[in-house]
Amino acid sequence: MNDQEKSHLNERQNKIMEFMHQQNAIPVSQLATMLKVSEVTIRKDLSFLEQQNLLYRVHGSAILVNRYTNNKTIAEKKRLCINEKRAIGKHAATLIMPRDTIMIASGTTMQSFADQIIVRESLTVISSSFEVSSSLVGKENVDVIQLGGLVRESSLAVMGPFAEQMLTCLSCSKLFLGVDGIDIDFGITTTNHMEANLHRMMVNTAQKTIILADHTKFNRRGYSQICAMNQVDEIITDSEAPHDIVEKIMDAGIDVTIVDNEGIQIKN
Repeated sequence: MNDQEKSHLNERQNKIMEFMHQQNAIPVSQLATMLKVSEVTIRKDLSFLEQQNLLYRVHGSAILVNRYTNNKTIAEKKRLCINEKRAIGKHAATLIMPRDTIMIASGTTMQSFADQIIVRESLTVISSSFEVSSSLVGKENVDVIQLGGLVRESSLAVMGPFAEQMLTCLSCSKLFLGVDGIDIDFGITTTNHMEANLHRMMVNTAQKTIILADHTKFNRRGYSQICAMNQVDEIITDSEAPHDIVEKIMDAGIDVTIVDNEGIQIKN
């Protein structure tokens, strides 16, 4: 928040925004306790802050941004969280086993992951992403199965009934999936319903689903659900992921791996 934004707020509202930047999501009751005022007063402050587009209110809480994420082009996404995606991908690459068969979905985090895969024994990769396939097809000991279908311009990935039909004939040990949003209540989401359908089939095809998501994806929603949280086995993320959300996800029985800038796991 810059000085101009601060000047429009009173002391209590500035305090609220300081707390929000520390925790990302805070219940109304907690804010009222922290600031020693009534919940009614806090709700009025939150209403004003929401009108200033500084936070978003939902289910008795406030979050730092609007949880509904918008579709971005692949060029825009490539400029976001570059180091975090590289670190997440580096760690994810260590999960590949000798003679493994894996599935890699679309997205710039998946591209970072694919770039860091080094194979000493044979690996078979099924992917909906042209960029992922292009990165892997020239690597030694890697066989690539490219799904076919309608190409989504914003992600350079295929979707639709042809790709879905191919999946009915395939099986794999692990799915590595990039997402637009992770929401404890609504689940794993993306911003395109056709892509969500394909990714849902991928989840059902794989023995294990691993989400690769930087900290900006938490407490956000795309418009189309891919799967519920209980269908996810593991989430790999960076150290800026909101701790309260991570704890709730872990309490639900889902493994969360947090990595540093070098892709090394941080002890939880």
